[in-house]
Amino acid sequence: MIRVGIIGITGYTGEELLRILSHHKDVKITVLAGRAESEIRNLKDIYPKYADLNLKCYPLNIEQMKKETDVVFLALSHAVAFEVVPDLIKADIKVIDLSADFRIKNPDTYEKWYGVKHTGKEFIRDAVYGLVELNRDKIKSAKLIANPGCYPTTVLLGSAPAIKNCLVKSDSIIIDSKSGVSGSGRKGVKNYYETEAPTARAYKVGGNHRHIPEIEQELSNMFGKDITITFTPQIIPMERGMLSCIYYDLSKNIEVSEIIKIYKDFYKNTNFVKVLDEGKFPSIKNVADTNYLEIGMATDKRTNKLIIISAQDNLVKGASGQAVQNMNVMFGLDETEGLMKLY
Repeated sequence: MIRVGIIGITGYTGEELLRILSHHKDVKITVLAGRAESEIRNLKDIYPKYADLNLKCYPLNIEQMKKETDVVFLALSHAVAFEVVPDLIKADIKVIDLSADFRIKNPDTYEKWYGVKHTGKEFIRDAVYGLVELNRDKIKSAKLIANPGCYPTTVLLGSAPAIKNCLVKSDSIIIDSKSGVSGSGRKGVKNYYETEAPTARAYKVGGNHRHIPEIEQELSNMFGKDITITFTPQIIPMERGMLSCIYYDLSKNIEVSEIIKIYKDFYKNTNFVKVLDEGKFPSIKNVADTNYLEIGMATDKRTNKLIIISAQDNLVKGASGQAVQNMNVMFGLDETEGLMKLY
């Protein structure tokens, strides 16, 4: 059994990790911790529905993690992982970090967008970007996984086949993404419902969202040159779910049916990406509470655009489910274990 620790159990992603891992046949949850916890609490007092697990939530104690875990999930705010990753890695504990702290390869870029000093620079080089469908071989031998952001997951999986098959141009890339309110965390959700009636609205408009450098970094790696994007995120009045519309200029005259064939071939050996048939498009309803990501597409011949639409559950494939998928690959398990029947 793999001994698992979770740091940051009280947030959305921490709770989602608990939900998934509690019925994973190859896992024993050994340590739960909250960074802000000052005393030991029974898990049932935090989440009554998990009373049967008979677990406790401890104040963060790295020595305890070293002794009782083989892998630790970090479901923490940005810049907090710097405090714990060095000690865990040096103790030969595998780490899956759900924050952005090790996703951005250039620490100056990270500091610019996140407004804090990067104090874990020596670990950036060896951190593997945990998008299993694209980086599976690297993940197998990784000690530190930078779990991708939710918006980037929809964009990168939606874009990779088109870019790698030279179907699209690298300029004038426009991304319009919509997320359920859980994407803003518990505090954000509380503020949303306290300050405004359920509504749809754009935010961080004009190139201000922190996922932009992550998306640009990975798309630049695919294109083989630096690119920039126009990215507009929006909140929609539902708890969970995410849908992205990605617009590319086509580089050749090609029918959408042929593009779909290319996509299906690209993802034919993957478990969680579904490429839809021509004329069908993703729906959040189809992927909610699952680790699946759906992709559909159309071409606009009038403007010579490829329109790619991708949908996922932002808390599962966009966060905790993807983290467990990474763990499965790291430990040589069936990639789907714990992720097929989440309810």
